[in-house]
Amino acid sequence: MTTDVTDAPRPPETGPGQALFAFVRHWSRRWNTAADGQAAQSGRHVLVTEAVHALAGRRGGATINDVAREIGIDQSGASRLVKDAVAAGHLELRPSTADARRREVSVTAGGRTLLRDAHRWQEEAFAHLTEGWTARQRNEFHRAMLRLMERSHTLEP
Repeated sequence: MTTDVTDAPRPPETGPGQALFAFVRHWSRRWNTAADGQAAQSGRHVLVTEAVHALAGRRGGATINDVAREIGIDQSGASRLVKDAVAAGHLELRPSTADARRREVSVTAGGRTLLRDAHRWQEEAFAHLTEGWTARQRNEFHRAMLRLMERSHTLEP
């Protein structure tokens, strides 16, 4: 008995790495609203505020250079993002208590509200994207993403 190749499952046209990075690029540009100037600004605020929040959780504090490394941009770009988020009330920038030459960045109450809203939107987007999946499929995918993230921190230069 022969199998018609048209009935056989076709391999994806892109590899899993390409699919992962395409997915990340697509969703990193969106936050809660259509892609207008205000939404893009909100997305940048979420990006930098989330980076400061994550760094504070791992290291206890964050500098502009830490933020630059966390989001993969140069120091001047991170400085502009932080200054914009400070002006919007999401972050606070102050001299370090350990070294007055350094400035530390922290999340404000307004930044925590921004993150809470962003996280709620992210969970809603995930629920929508996985509509029709079983709870087991969602949980397995979630665990796999967490393993990827954990591993990604061990591979950084």
